[in-house]
Amino acid sequence: MHLKLFMDAVWKIIARRRAEDERKKLEQQLLHTQKLESLGVLAGGIAHDFNNILTAIIGNADLALMRINRESPAVDNLHRIEEAAARAADLAKQMLAYSGKGRFVIENIDLNRMLEEMLHMLEVSISKKAVLRLNLHNQLPLVEVDATQMRQIVMNLVINASEAIGDRSGVIAITTGFMECDRSYLKDIWLDENIVDGLYVYIEVADTGCGMDKETMAKLFDPFFTTKFTGRGLGMAAVQGIVRGHKGGIKVYSEPRKGTTFKILLPASDLPSGPSGGDKPDDDWHGSGTVLLVDDEITIRDLGTAMLTELGFTVITAADGREAIRTFGQNPDISLVIMDLTMPHMDGEECFRKLRQLKPDVKVIISSGYNEQEVTQKFVGKGLAGFIQKPYKVSDLKVAIKRISDTGEHGLTAGGTSS
Repeated sequence: MHLKLFMDAVWKIIARRRAEDERKKLEQQLLHTQKLESLGVLAGGIAHDFNNILTAIIGNADLALMRINRESPAVDNLHRIEEAAARAADLAKQMLAYSGKGRFVIENIDLNRMLEEMLHMLEVSISKKAVLRLNLHNQLPLVEVDATQMRQIVMNLVINASEAIGDRSGVIAITTGFMECDRSYLKDIWLDENIVDGLYVYIEVADTGCGMDKETMAKLFDPFFTTKFTGRGLGMAAVQGIVRGHKGGIKVYSEPRKGTTFKILLPASDLPSGPSGGDKPDDDWHGSGTVLLVDDEITIRDLGTAMLTELGFTVITAADGREAIRTFGQNPDISLVIMDLTMPHMDGEECFRKLRQLKPDVKVIISSGYNEQEVTQKFVGKGLAGFIQKPYKVSDLKVAIKRISDTGEHGLTAGGTSS
């Protein structure tokens, strides 16, 4: 009898402890989710403002390159401005991607080709004392990924590796390959969710830098944790989020004073390679007609006016959705509206609906720092004419407008050698 009472008491204690452990685990998960949501809201706001600034930088540098003498020594400086701003634009995208909730534009990608195309950009991004080596496996299977996000991962890891090497001489090796992964291999990956067994393509980024201890590695993917390396905070959380979104995994090997290796595993695609390339701008193409440019940032309105004027259009501007509706009603000759998505008083989505009520066949191009798939889903079946992602150049704007004019839309005409 006493033994039974004793055992009952023991089981009750065990049950209480299990319940308490489960409660603490759920609280930690809730706190982590709340942190991610809070940081996501903050990151979204920062990325929006940041993209507007970068649009002004990249756009004005692009205009300057069009107008400057090609023999001028300033041409090289302008190209460097464009390259630096493009890297900053990738950082803005990382702020939106780290949580793993960003939407991807999926394509069949050859990672070897992507890395070869990135080589120059990677070389100019690292320390002059670091040597970059590519070890690319022949016959690498394709992967179904968002190419922009993959480039962000590689750039982030390579810059981290360079910072880990510091002022010393060192080597950064990027290796590709593929392997069959079973449960015993996948159980140690850095991800919250389980991934399935199968064929995986991998990218390894290894450095001979300072390495990390176990305490640092344990916090590596915490978005609120940073070390002395600028890339090891939000940047590594962004890497994990992107990989999670692609149903992949991450392995990390590191020893203090010996170096670090990041191994990104991505499910291999069994689909054939898709056609590459897209619309290319015709250098001699010019348009005509009146365009209404709507953006709450005066720098974007000024830049857009200069770009559109360069392309042959007459430009009218508005600072928000309300002003756009008034201006559109007063100018019946407007043939195209280019409009920001996020604006005060009346956002782009509501303004689009009201413009269509005034003129059902009005052609509207939405401009945003978010990706095309995410934005256009808001306008499915509603007659959106096009999309252009911030930051953009004159050539990007030309392609977006030319695509509409080539369909024979009224009010938009092309000159030059439009094809």
